[in-house]
Amino acid sequence: MTLDPANVQPSGSAAAEKRVLLLKPRGFCAGVVRAIDIVQIALDTFGAPIYVRKEIVHNSYVVNDLAQKGAIFVNELDEVPAGARVIYSAHGVSPAVRERAKERGLKVIDATCPLVTKVHIEAIKFAKQGYSLVLVGHRDHEEVEGTQGEAPSVTQVVSTVEEVAALVVPDPNKVAYLTQTTLSLDEARYMIEALRKKFPNIAGPHAQDICYATENRQTAVKNVAHGADLVLVVGSRNSSNSNRLVEVSQNIGTHSYLIDKAEDIKPDWLEGVSTVAITAGASAPEILVQEVVAYLQGKGYGSVEEVEVMPENVRFGLPPEIVQAIAAAPAASATL
Repeated sequence: MTLDPANVQPSGSAAAEKRVLLLKPRGFCAGVVRAIDIVQIALDTFGAPIYVRKEIVHNSYVVNDLAQKGAIFVNELDEVPAGARVIYSAHGVSPAVRERAKERGLKVIDATCPLVTKVHIEAIKFAKQGYSLVLVGHRDHEEVEGTQGEAPSVTQVVSTVEEVAALVVPDPNKVAYLTQTTLSLDEARYMIEALRKKFPNIAGPHAQDICYATENRQTAVKNVAHGADLVLVVGSRNSSNSNRLVEVSQNIGTHSYLIDKAEDIKPDWLEGVSTVAITAGASAPEILVQEVVAYLQGKGYGSVEEVEVMPENVRFGLPPEIVQAIAAAPAASATL
């Protein structure tokens, strides 16, 4: 069932019918689908093992599933046997990682999300033009590490407005900013406003770096959370965009929790709760969402209504490395 989000009203008393609002869009984005497909096709085409640097996407269910099929996840390329085949995760890598792969003779398949690649290209462009770069994001996130690595000598990472205030650059009139693709829209807006206040002539990307899927899932939460008593976000703890969905709901004033699976739901969360809204981060599979729905139905939430906030039909093509490899392996092409 599809509802107009404008008609989603607060549930009122706990005596009301227990219901579930299933937000749409939710779950896998085009970059995640592409990355998972790349690993699966590589396994089908070349056979196991296939090495993957870092988690292909930040979801434990997905990683464990691919590991059972023959993918071997490593933290660094030095763990990959010389000459073996390795896949870069959807979060991207720095030029230093690419150079190390060449030194070790690794066969590389790049599963970097095209929207992350866009930010890398922007970083290279601004650096070549002589700008000091400010990258808004979380320092320990793999995407930020990869983007910063494109121009490390001129890039500073900031995560708070206080860090913006403390920035020192060689030329305040020659500064550009970029952002991590999975930030909170509100968080990014505050940071960019602070940067523009400090550096009135600051340059930025032609289009925002926050990806369409991050924006759409946050918009869906903003549209529906006011009509729910509780928001459950399906996603792993190291998923940036999943954590942002929790924050968006909490900022609205609706209780929200991040869960990897249905078993993570604590019974006391549901006390006095009539309406539960469910969404999922961009790397969380639909099977986990449906398990949460089934769990709630078992707790008496008999009405399940899908609330579509906006359509989402983005698709990304496969990288040339894997297309060429498949073309060169006719015996394996029948698996596609």
